[in-house]
Amino acid sequence: MEIVLNPLLNGFVYGMLLFMLASGLTLIFSMMGVLNFAHAGIYMIGAYVAFDMSRLIGFWAALIVAPLVCAAIGAGIEVWGLRRTHHNGHIAELLFTFGLFFIIERGVQMVWGMLPVPYRVPALLDFPLFRLYGVDFPAYRAFMLLIAGGMLLAIRLLLTRTRVGLIIQASLTHPQMVSSLGHNVPRVFTLVFAGGCYLAGLAGVIGGNYQVTEPAMAASLGPIVFVVVVFGGLGSLSGCFVSSIVIGMVQTFAVSIDGSLADLLGPIVAWIGTDNLAGEILSIPVSRVGPLLPYAMMVGILMFRPRGLMGTRDT
Repeated sequence: MEIVLNPLLNGFVYGMLLFMLASGLTLIFSMMGVLNFAHAGIYMIGAYVAFDMSRLIGFWAALIVAPLVCAAIGAGIEVWGLRRTHHNGHIAELLFTFGLFFIIERGVQMVWGMLPVPYRVPALLDFPLFRLYGVDFPAYRAFMLLIAGGMLLAIRLLLTRTRVGLIIQASLTHPQMVSSLGHNVPRVFTLVFAGGCYLAGLAGVIGGNYQVTEPAMAASLGPIVFVVVVFGGLGSLSGCFVSSIVIGMVQTFAVSIDGSLADLLGPIVAWIGTDNLAGEILSIPVSRVGPLLPYAMMVGILMFRPRGLMGTRDT
């Protein structure tokens, strides 16, 4: 039971962190059709700004200020960057955000250096919430789950139960009609992009001290976030949530399994032998191939269901 419950809890926490980051990317794509490659860079900025702010004004104030800083940066990117490249098509937007990611990464290295910064969990939440089979479950992880759940509920209510959400969705499919009704469509898109960057910044504040705040954090987490969005379905918030949990569980359980397919297929491997390529592949421990599993899952879903689990757009 211990082998199952502890990875289950850790996988759920990691999956919710992935959702916090991927939800902003999903929101931007579903409303604007822009696949923002710089999204993980905004997540990294949120973590670093929260680190500086937490030393000056405390973690709780940083929890409010840092996402707003990321939202302001996102609004600037949309107004002075994406809006000017939009008429050149989605390829130009993709290349713009791709280059912007490297600018952000190098900028972080210039400002904060190449080494990790000591961004710590706030003292108020730095204690074990409960103990399960000899392993402590930190209170901060429960706080992460609370924030992620509140984020999911808030986004869902915003898009389906408010006038602002209806205007945002209508601006994507019928921009001319929305404009004729007196709404500023470019301003709506700026608001959406800034909102997505706000969610990325909030994920950075919450996840920066859960993991490690370093210049490589965006490059290491960014590809997994895109796997989450593609696997769940581009533009689907529900698919994003489901795929985040699934991929979080898969990665967490995989790294805790020391066995291999050779242990499961003993007689077959004995017949094949381990001195050839097939035998060597089957003998690789699951923990070593764990990081590759999300990408294999993405390839599989694209082969049999190009729209993803719950997607509404072709990938």
